[in-house]
Amino acid sequence: MKPTIAIVAGGDTSEYHVSLRSAQGISSFIDGERYTHYIVVMHGTDWHVQLPDGTTRPVDRNDFSFTHPDGTRVTFDFAYITIHGTPGEDGRLQGYLDMLRIPYSCCGVLAASLTYNKFACNQYLKAFGVRIADSLLLRAGQTIADAEVVQRIGLPCFIKPSLGGSSFGVTKVKTPDQIQPAIAKAFGEAQEVVIEAFMEGTELTCGCYKTRRSQVVFPVTEVVSHNEYFDYEAKYRGESDEITPARISDGLTRRVQQLTLAIYDILGAQGIIRVDYIVTAGEVINLLEVNTTPGMTATSFIPQQVRAAGLDMRQVLTDIIDNQLNPR
Repeated sequence: MKPTIAIVAGGDTSEYHVSLRSAQGISSFIDGERYTHYIVVMHGTDWHVQLPDGTTRPVDRNDFSFTHPDGTRVTFDFAYITIHGTPGEDGRLQGYLDMLRIPYSCCGVLAASLTYNKFACNQYLKAFGVRIADSLLLRAGQTIADAEVVQRIGLPCFIKPSLGGSSFGVTKVKTPDQIQPAIAKAFGEAQEVVIEAFMEGTELTCGCYKTRRSQVVFPVTEVVSHNEYFDYEAKYRGESDEITPARISDGLTRRVQQLTLAIYDILGAQGIIRVDYIVTAGEVINLLEVNTTPGMTATSFIPQQVRAAGLDMRQVLTDIIDNQLNPR
């Protein structure tokens, strides 16, 4: 009997619909001859399975199962998590699946919760010699004067949610009068806000994954936004150029790839991750953030990089799933 895979999507953040698109991408990539798969959508306490005929069935959260219309009880052998935000990117869902002994595609509880918090993750990696931008953290209820931001971080700067993705609640601040509205906007998305120094340079991103038998690092992508920065419109509405492989030297490419693999090991990552960077003058590589459930639509960075590497997304997903389903 074929293993049954849950492609888990949705979540409780503004990236809900982005996650649903990633789920459709993964569904198109998974090898249907090897696995039976269903998309499981989560939003708050509403967990349901999408069936091929367009109907839905509720998920029993006691054992992560559902009853098929034909009356059979369907349990899942594996979860491919593609929620961009809570509860799938911050470790909560991973803890639930761990207790049910259901293997899954991405980082465990600790690595997921750490990488979900941009400020904490970057400060942690800084201790291992990874270069990051100067930054400040605000938690709900805390305030900061405009003059202090200018003095400690400088302008321009980025003000963004510290928790979750980077598609919503992000502002590039150029003048002091923009600081407080940007902080309020970021707090509209999360309970923690990071104020981060602007770095002038080339934006790059690189994905990788490891199994017990191999490690794979993908070609580097160069990101050229048509907007002020790589915002929602640049990501999802075609307002950017995504160039794979990046127009950088072979030496810089190797350094970015080696750093990506090193970050994977430092974090104890699983499955596919994608790491975003800014390369400043003198080919200095600066970390932006680590993504442990990267977008997986046909036009997302990871599928682009897989194609550029001459690999097949179906085989990549099979490697990741089988690595967890067959631990020996």
